[in-house]
Amino acid sequence: MSGIISGIDYNLLFSGSSSTSDIATAMLNTLYNGATTTASTAVSTGNPLTDLKLAQANETTDVAQEAKTPQVQRDIAAFQTGVANAKNIQTALENPNVMKVLLTANNLSSYIQYPALAQKALLSDPSQSNSLVNQLGDTNLLNTAKSFDFAKNGLAALQNPKVIATLTNAYAEVLWRQSLEKATPGLSNALAFLGQASSIKKVDDILGDPVNRSVVLTALGIPEEVAFQDLTAQEQAVSSRVDVKKFQDPKFVTSITDQYLLTMQQQAQSSTTGSGSDLITLAVQASGLVA
Repeated sequence: MSGIISGIDYNLLFSGSSSTSDIATAMLNTLYNGATTTASTAVSTGNPLTDLKLAQANETTDVAQEAKTPQVQRDIAAFQTGVANAKNIQTALENPNVMKVLLTANNLSSYIQYPALAQKALLSDPSQSNSLVNQLGDTNLLNTAKSFDFAKNGLAALQNPKVIATLTNAYAEVLWRQSLEKATPGLSNALAFLGQASSIKKVDDILGDPVNRSVVLTALGIPEEVAFQDLTAQEQAVSSRVDVKKFQDPKFVTSITDQYLLTMQQQAQSSTTGSGSDLITLAVQASGLVA
């Protein structure tokens, strides 16, 4: 068994027509850019840390407004129709309208481009160590599979009105976060990370989740190419730079999130102008992230 990340057979993900470079690029994008972006009407203040505070302050109102937009209403209606017309959970998950909402609402939109893989993973039994969803090593995908447990609950897991309401709100929230991304690179991941960072108890909780992985590795200055190394080397790269216990400290989580946003801003500036202000050096000196 071989692949970009130790323990994952990437033959499960791609057809034989994909080149090695295409596979590498696709998987790096999945690992470090878990969310796809939508057209944005958001405007940045020019300071990503201020943008983060504004987003946090306005989240409830903005998500409620997003849920009322024609796009969200159409997508949810198509989702509900797909579920209502499905004969079983297999046919429901074969419907792109169902998968679009289900995956996006659970921060798994990177899998939309791999529908067959996502279907097989979600239908596999999360309680079996050799099941596909466990083999893939994606913590978020595994948690979603456990939450719905389609292998046991079948279509009923999607027909519950409370589930539909939860998915509707979550879908609107993700689209709202994505709408902020073009104005402020990294803001979507930053918001998601702040909400889940306390669940990080070991290094694999960072490496196994696209959002955690992107935020932490970017903030620590660990290059994306570390994904080509075996899992032990990846774990060492992270553990040598940060004490995982610190993710239980809200102040540390805030500092590493700020560092991530400053890094993303500099990268965006560098890509458009060929240069950027030395925000990263100043932030590292100020916050002392490495521990």
